[in-house]
Order: sequence, then C-alpha cells, then structure tokens
Amino acid sequence: MRKAVVILPTYNEEGNIERLVDLIFAEQKNAPNWELHILVVDSNSTDNTEANLKKLVKKLPRLHLMKVEKEGLGKAYVNGFKNALQTIQPFVIFEMDADLSHDSKEIPEFLKEIEKGADFVIGSRYIRGGSIPSNWGLHRKFLSVFGNIIIRLGFMKLSISDWTGGFRAIKAWIVKDSLEHIKNYSGYVFQVALLDYAINHGARVKEIPINFSDRTVGVSKINAAQYSLHSLMYVFNHSSFIKYIIVGSSGFLVDSFLLYVGYHIFRLDVKVAKVISAETAILSNFLLNNFWAFSHKQLEHKLEVYAGKFLKFNLVSVPSIIIQTIGIVVLTAVFGKYLFYPIGYNVLIVAFIVIPYSYFMYNRFIWKKKNS
Repeated sequence: MRKAVVILPTYNEEGNIERLVDLIFAEQKNAPNWELHILVVDSNSTDNTEANLKKLVKKLPRLHLMKVEKEGLGKAYVNGFKNALQTIQPFVIFEMDADLSHDSKEIPEFLKEIEKGADFVIGSRYIRGGSIPSNWGLHRKFLSVFGNIIIRLGFMKLSISDWTGGFRAIKAWIVKDSLEHIKNYSGYVFQVALLDYAINHGARVKEIPINFSDRTVGVSKINAAQYSLHSLMYVFNHSSFIKYIIVGSSGFLVDSFLLYVGYHIFRLDVKVAKVISAETAILSNFLLNNFWAFSHKQLEHKLEVYAGKFLKFNLVSVPSIIIQTIGIVVLTAVFGKYLFYPIGYNVLIVAFIVIPYSYFMYNRFIWKKKNS
C-alpha cells in the first residue's frame, strides 16, 4: 500500500487543527489503496497549537509533528518536505492549508488522479466547478484572479488556471528533485516556483475543481499584495516566454542596425543587406534562446545537433515572415493605411500572432521538453 502524507504548516491554529486532523483521517475509508499520514509543521505557535497536537500524536500513530522557526510558509513546507521524505517515505505529498479553507473530502479525488497517471494535481479555484469566496474584497479578488492570469500569460502555460493555490498532491520524486530550487523562496511565492519547476521537468499536471472558503477561526497570515508582487517578480526572472520576447527584441535591433549599416554605409544592394541582417539576427536569436531563454532545455553540445536545430530554427522563422506580409495586406485592405502604417500593423501582428506562434513552434520542434 502506497503512503500519502498531508503536510500542514501551522502558526496559532489551535481553533482549527484538531478538527482538521479528524477530517483528514476520516477520508482514509475513501482511499482504500493509500495509507494516509499527516505531518504538522508548527512554526513556534504562541497559542496551544503545539500542546494540543502533542496530545493527539500519542493517540494517532500516523500523525507526526515537527517544530521549526517562524520563517514563512515556503520555509515551513521545505522543512516538512525533507522530514516527510526521510521519515515517512511517501509516494505522494499533499500541500494543504491548516485553517479549514480546503475541503478534506477532496483528498480521495486528488489520489484518483494520481492513480490515473498525474504527477502533480492542483486543486483549482478557476476551472468549472471551482470557486473563491463571494465575500472576498474586490482588491483580493483582483489580485488573485488577475495575478493568475498574468502568471499564465507570463509562462505561456494557458492550460493551467491556478498557479497560486495551496491545495495540491505531488509525487515525491518531484518534491525531492525540486528542493534545491524551491529552498530559495520564502513566503507564498514558493508555490509558483514549485509548479514551474515541475512543469519544466516533465511532470504531468492535472487540475480538479475545489471550492475555497475563508477561515472562520483565527487570523489570516497572507499579505495578498506582497504575495502577488513576489510571484510576478519570480515569473519575470524565470519565464522562458518573457526571455524569448527580450531575445526577439534584441534580434529586431540587430536586424535593423545591420540593415542600416549594410545599405547606407557599405552601399550594398538592399536585398543583400536584408539577407545578411536577417540571418545574423536569426543566428543571434538562436544562440540567446538556447543559452538563456530555454537554458533549462539547452541543446546537446554536438555540432550535428546545433546544425540540425539551427536549420529548423530558420524554417520556423520563414512562416513568421509570410504571416507578417499577409497580415499587413489584409489589415490594409480592411482598415486602410492607418495606425503608423505599415509599422503599426506589423507590431500588432507580431505581438498577437507571430510571437505566440514562434514560441509554440520553438518549444515543439527545437527546444523540446526534457524527460524527467
């Protein structure tokens, strides 16, 4: 029988923790193929959380307690992950809030998806059947909903709707392999970092709907504005899509500069100058994408590999030129010569068609996802 451990970070949760422990263990009957454990990671609570748990531990052999310094949610989870991997050796590790905002009755549904082959199951508030509290203030709704949209677009992973939720089931191999990466993130941003790492290392991700509810006992520790800012900073620093856009912008500057130099200074024929500038920009983009934007999927260091992929890179770039040309013709026929013609039309086509197309094609045919 495989083991699953639910990790519960706590700080002053005396009003919730005992009830939650009972509710989680009550789901054992609905998960007959699994041995459920609970690991409470208490960050030096100043109320009776620790004392109450110590009494429960004596009666419940699958309830475990560890005490850590108060360093934020991320650090608490990392400490819990390490402890669980060493002492319980589970197949699956759950993340779950200790304030009863997550419904323990969903635990068997998470495990069913794991049994079907998922590596990382997310309890999503933003797919059909999921929800957030209707009484949330407008600012919190905005930060949560809009923040997740920005993260989805920033990583160009539109199929995943909830990047910041805290109810998850994750196979132990992902947690173990990610420790070196996620240990650098405190607070709530580590949720984004862990999911990002899992995706980049080939994890099969599945979302199931959950109804998130606000705590009724105790005080929330989340600083929504700070959480959102840190999450967005992580996306900016780690998104291959954003880096890809920066690389593309640098390629545009290289192309424009060399075209100007070739035509105006060296007096080359404009077609010759354009071929030289375009191919140099393509080479620059290829190298920067490989060693920076897609560094986590960097190509094997062999001449034949680079040559083959560079040829594909050129072939992928050809349709982009065709798309831009046809797009400008169509927009001109429909709207006329407006919007800083023709540059304005070209910018729109590049932003909304060429960039997503190229990013998809590069990931699909050149920098493919590495198997874990």
